[in-house]
Amino acid sequence: MEKSNKFLKVTGILMLIGGSFALLSSVLMLLFGVVLVDGAVHANLSRSQDVAVGIIVAALVLVIAASVVQFIAGIVGVKNAKKPEKANVCIVFGILAALIYLVSLLMNFLGGSAHTWLDALVIPFGLVVPALYLVGAFQLKIKD
Repeated sequence: MEKSNKFLKVTGILMLIGGSFALLSSVLMLLFGVVLVDGAVHANLSRSQDVAVGIIVAALVLVIAASVVQFIAGIVGVKNAKKPEKANVCIVFGILAALIYLVSLLMNFLGGSAHTWLDALVIPFGLVVPALYLVGAFQLKIKD
């Protein structure tokens, strides 16, 4: 029996937890965004306010995509922690999770959102966990 890569398994579990929380909260925020768009249409908001609401909804769709990728990466990591031949799949999902998070982070900074103590907690999880996941995936690849 092949020995499991515990590093990949633990980071995969962290990605599962983070992805599920992010997915749940972003879907709720998207529903709120849809309500805002509906309210904007009925309130005849100015074009700039309408565009701002549209940008918020587009950003939330990106966050949902990132959450789904992170969640799937977690599943793939946990499921394939014993299969060195599946290391490339884990590497691809780890890179996708990190890249989508970086795009989301860039949009956050360019959008001028407030930077709070919460950002100090979210940024490490968003960047460090996928990086550690990739370390575990490369360790699995070396086993092959």
